Amino acid sequence: MWRLRSRGCWDDAAALLEPHAEKVPDAAVGRASLLVERCMFTADGWAAAEDALRVAEAVAQDDDERGAAACERGQLAYASTVLGVRDRTDEARSALGRAAALLAPNAPGRALLDFRRGLLAENLSDTPDAARAAYRRAHAGATSRGDLLLCSFTWRHLAGLALREGETAEARHGFAESLRLREELGFLVGMAPALASLADVEPDPEASRLREEARRLFRLLGGVPTWLAARLSPAA
Repeated sequence: MWRLRSRGCWDDAAALLEPHAEKVPDAAVGRASLLVERCMFTADGWAAAEDALRVAEAVAQDDDERGAAACERGQLAYASTVLGVRDRTDEARSALGRAAALLAPNAPGRALLDFRRGLLAENLSDTPDAARAAYRRAHAGATSRGDLLLCSFTWRHLAGLALREGETAEARHGFAESLRLREELGFLVGMAPALASLADVEPDPEASRLREEARRLFRLLGGVPTWLAARLSPAA
């Protein structure tokens, strides 16, 4: 399943979980998570993700399972908003707030929830201090659980905030760590964004080399993630 997900084959990965989704809450949330991630990377597949979320919400039996489903609903609403499909800001805040109320402080999904609340704070509320605090909580939680993929995301977004404040050296370190983790994990679908981000803080010729590698991977994966296209255009 990881191999399919890491190469952007979300539908195929989700299909492996489908036979269990109507009876096993973890399978239902896992399937919904894959289809929500597909929306974030491709700006497509919204109806399938909504259907998977409804199943996950219906089969959840305890607070952690309900919280995990709410976290995915919040991410889907966030993706719809940030990608300009439909403004679902209120729904995103409500769902993530519900997840925060349901998930125990030490629940496995708490670090991911903190990260997603950071995304809302940074990109929908424009409150970078709140975003930084949320990303740091997420990073600490992901590190303690050995969740290297989530660490790659927290490193990248903390680096983005550092760059926003002119802290280039800190940003370079964070972007490099994010790229290193994605290379180690083989998270191919996340490599082009990591390469492009690092290119933004490197001088030429290294920056040009990184961008060209990002373009190569972007083409290899059929133009995914779609939101990266403008950044990788030669005129950008």
